[in-house]
Amino acid sequence: MKAKIIWLAAVGFILTAATGWAQNRIEVIVQEVRDTTGNIRVGLFADQDSFLKMPLVGKIRKAESGKVVVVFENVPSGIYAVSILHDSNRNGKMDSNLFGMPKEGFGFSNDAMGTFGPPSFENARFTVSSSMTLRVKTRYL
Repeated sequence: MKAKIIWLAAVGFILTAATGWAQNRIEVIVQEVRDTTGNIRVGLFADQDSFLKMPLVGKIRKAESGKVVVVFENVPSGIYAVSILHDSNRNGKMDSNLFGMPKEGFGFSNDAMGTFGPPSFENARFTVSSSMTLRVKTRYL
């Protein structure tokens, strides 16, 4: 009887832990990519402090005209934001002109835009509670 109770408790613990640690898949579809030069860089951010500074996870794919698909696996449920950069010259950063305007394509989750600069984490954030597909439009100025 004691062994049966321990066994049932262990199974209950395992089931609870498995659902508590459920991992999700985020498929990011980067839309309206202008051409095949360079790379598409996609960053997944978990909070305002790291937003556009240090992604939780970053992925790089070769640019393709039209769209590029990037997948983040095993993402815990929570609040996140995504940024994308069409790094045409593959230098790993957003190039800008003399006035600070981006010279390369960019985008954010929710297609968020800032007034004079990038949007806030608050405007770009989304909630992950199950696997999902996110579409992000590439903007060129």
